[in-house]
Amino acid sequence: MKLPRTPSFRLDERRALVTGASSGIGLGAAVALAEAGAAVTLVARRPAELDGVRDAIRAIDGLAEAMALDITDLEATAAFIADAEPFDILVNAAGRAQHGPAIETTYDAYDAVMDLNVRAAYFVTREVAKRLIADGRPGSLINISSQMGHVGGPDRAVYCATKHALEGMTKAMALEWAPYGLRVNTICPTFIRTPLAEQTLSDPDRRAWVLSRIKLGRLGEIEDIMGAVVFLASDASAMVTGTHLIIDGGWTAE
Repeated sequence: MKLPRTPSFRLDERRALVTGASSGIGLGAAVALAEAGAAVTLVARRPAELDGVRDAIRAIDGLAEAMALDITDLEATAAFIADAEPFDILVNAAGRAQHGPAIETTYDAYDAVMDLNVRAAYFVTREVAKRLIADGRPGSLINISSQMGHVGGPDRAVYCATKHALEGMTKAMALEWAPYGLRVNTICPTFIRTPLAEQTLSDPDRRAWVLSRIKLGRLGEIEDIMGAVVFLASDASAMVTGTHLIIDGGWTAE
């Protein structure tokens, strides 16, 4: 009897681009991909922190390069991707949050969050896809979204708007690029212990609200995201595209 074989989770000889790689979920994604054998290019605005992540990955025998880049500079980002060898994997983890009542949202706050979470994410994904399509190569493009791309939350109108937009663009890109062998998906975490989440978690009342919604009764850790990144990047998810992987401890199950 010929038994089916589990597809490989290994990523040897594949190139990965991770934005927002200097901390938080982006850092975890970069480590996970390097552990699985990918050659990872780390992108973020802070060169010192970025170089530290690169050196730490190399210290565990991972393949990593660092590129200090602000992805909201669309022309510089497009030029960098065009000049590099094509990336087989993208993890778009750069993001920001600026919470507050919707009635008090300023134009500048709106623009700052939209520019990074939606505009930059859109064009980074497009540029990586363009290179893969031109070279006739398949690929896996992963956008780090949020559970807030599927529900609402207090003081999060702008943030929720960006993540709902990210979900929509991911589905449309997945449909458009499927004939070229490109898969496009999102990962949607709950509150993860990262610097980005600290502005919420440092407030006792908001922390209690968060924990009351997470049915597993704890905050997420960066490690909770890492396996999902490898899964979506690898051949183990070869038939997965245009969808989302929600890692929320049951928040959205209601």
